[in-house]
Amino acid sequence: MAIGAFGLTVGLALGGVVLLGALGFVLQRTVDTEAFRTADAVALLAAEDALPDPLPVAGGQVCVQVVDAQGRVRAASIDADRLVPMVRPERLERDRRQRLEVSAERVGLAGPVRVVTVPAGTADDPLTVLVARSMADVRHSMHVVRTILLVAFPLLVAVLAGVAWRVVGATLRPVEALRQGAEEITGRAGTGRLPVPASADEIHRLAVTLNGMLDRLESARIRQRAFVSDAAHELRSPLTNIRTELEVAQRLAGQTDWTAVTANLLADTDRLSRLVDDLLLLARLDETPPVRGTGPVELGALLSEVAARYPSPPVRVVPPPGPLWTAGNADELRRVLANLVDNAVRHAQGSVLLAAEATSVQHREAAYHLVTVTDDGPGIPVADRGRVFGRFTRLDDGRARDDGGAGLGLAIVGELVRRAGGSITLTDADNQRGLRVCLLLPALPTEPTADTP
Repeated sequence: MAIGAFGLTVGLALGGVVLLGALGFVLQRTVDTEAFRTADAVALLAAEDALPDPLPVAGGQVCVQVVDAQGRVRAASIDADRLVPMVRPERLERDRRQRLEVSAERVGLAGPVRVVTVPAGTADDPLTVLVARSMADVRHSMHVVRTILLVAFPLLVAVLAGVAWRVVGATLRPVEALRQGAEEITGRAGTGRLPVPASADEIHRLAVTLNGMLDRLESARIRQRAFVSDAAHELRSPLTNIRTELEVAQRLAGQTDWTAVTANLLADTDRLSRLVDDLLLLARLDETPPVRGTGPVELGALLSEVAARYPSPPVRVVPPPGPLWTAGNADELRRVLANLVDNAVRHAQGSVLLAAEATSVQHREAAYHLVTVTDDGPGIPVADRGRVFGRFTRLDDGRARDDGGAGLGLAIVGELVRRAGGSITLTDADNQRGLRVCLLLPALPTEPTADTP
């Protein structure tokens, strides 16, 4: 605010100086113009050899003389000296018009005095018309304006500074309210919202944007807290089993069946390792942006590779009629299919069917291939098909940790499919019993060549 007031003061001061300079210039030009008009009229009379005596003048504070080449006064106005010219002869230039400053004592007018000269007469008898006008009125006008500026300038600066203070204060008051609201939210380390001003201006939009950001941060904090809590709970279970096995084995000493204990410990260790791997994968996916189109992947070969890990039956592959290429990360797509087949095998009663085909689905002018994983198990209720992709989500029939895992498989699938630019949906199988997972992946238009990255 102080800088603004200083700038305003400097600006007004420069404006006042410019105003005084412009006013002085205009007034002086006005005096010169009137004096030249009078001199031209007298010069016209001199050319016609019709100079009256005394010379006529209009207005006061004006003296007119007509002098010859020898400096003698040929004619003069009633207030002008008839013996001594107003301008010394050596200062006169007979062949051009002049503007001169002379002393008030020499002219007899209130000073300062402005004299203009105009050549007149004939070549045989050159004359010069001198018209003197007093600048006292101009000086008085300039003094009045200068006094007004000196008096009004501080008052104007004070008024404008006060108005600017009020306007800036009213403008920044919502910003101060936002700052106080942010400080309160930070101080209590909890949820809260910033005050939104009623005016629909930039501050209003800023407050709405910041509140949206706070809501997203709060949602992320809640998700993170729930994730940490669920992860700690899931990690506690295998650790508790391992501790229990070891304590029982220690108490029984010689009666311990170490072969069975070792098998149980290895099972819990494998389960703990898988859980840690899944948690690290989700953390890495949350922190790294998706990189799409990293390389061509042939879906038929990928399905056969994943199915080869399981006995046949129950896992069978329906080969596509031709190669189906998609752009994506082969390891991530392999993890997607492996998780889906794991879930299908866990719940299937007789068979799991893998298939891939070209589809006519178009989205944003892009084509997709359809990959399906179908089982004949109990399926998933329609109401639960959306939430099964949440982290640590188990349905009622899958809550047994020994059978159902940690509830991270489908969460990883959903995240990897999103990164690949595809989509995943759950539907009923054709026989209305079982579940079909439909996976849409971006299709490459042609078979990639050896130069395809």
